[in-house]
Amino acid sequence: MSTASTPRHTLNELLVGLFQYILYIEERNIRNKGFDLSMNDVHILENIAKASDNSMSHIAARMMVTQGTMSTNISRLIKKGYIVKYRDDADKRVQRLINTNKAKPVLEVHDEFHKNMIDKVIKDMGLEENEILNESLERILAYFREQYSDVELTRPKQEEKAVTETDGYKKDNVE
Repeated sequence: MSTASTPRHTLNELLVGLFQYILYIEERNIRNKGFDLSMNDVHILENIAKASDNSMSHIAARMMVTQGTMSTNISRLIKKGYIVKYRDDADKRVQRLINTNKAKPVLEVHDEFHKNMIDKVIKDMGLEENEILNESLERILAYFREQYSDVELTRPKQEEKAVTETDGYKKDNVE
């Protein structure tokens, strides 16, 4: 039996294809709106906005990258004016991140893209009541979480509070 016709091959092609198309379309949308950012940059801004802990180490863990990789990306976003980094008042070893006002329109465009994408998929494919598909996707996500991540990558839990520009931010401790 050829690998091209196996369920394993088909699932691989579907997952990889969906991931690549979504990232490509998202990035094209961001650039068409006038933002010179990669999707990785946008997802960093999104993670900072949604995280209950805005420390650089926590954001790196949420995104499953090293702190060195995160530091490089954060430096670029600081230079572009999208993020401010500062030292924690209680523990000066901890570096915290806050999105600036410049990040707000980027996140609004990104959120609108996701809303429109999901609305369109639901409407065009009649997926609003497709429990089998939803349950299958939830099981796939649970598998990836269990196998590959020690960090919860879903939307923030209800008890998590998104860090805002004024939470713990003082101009005198900005680097």
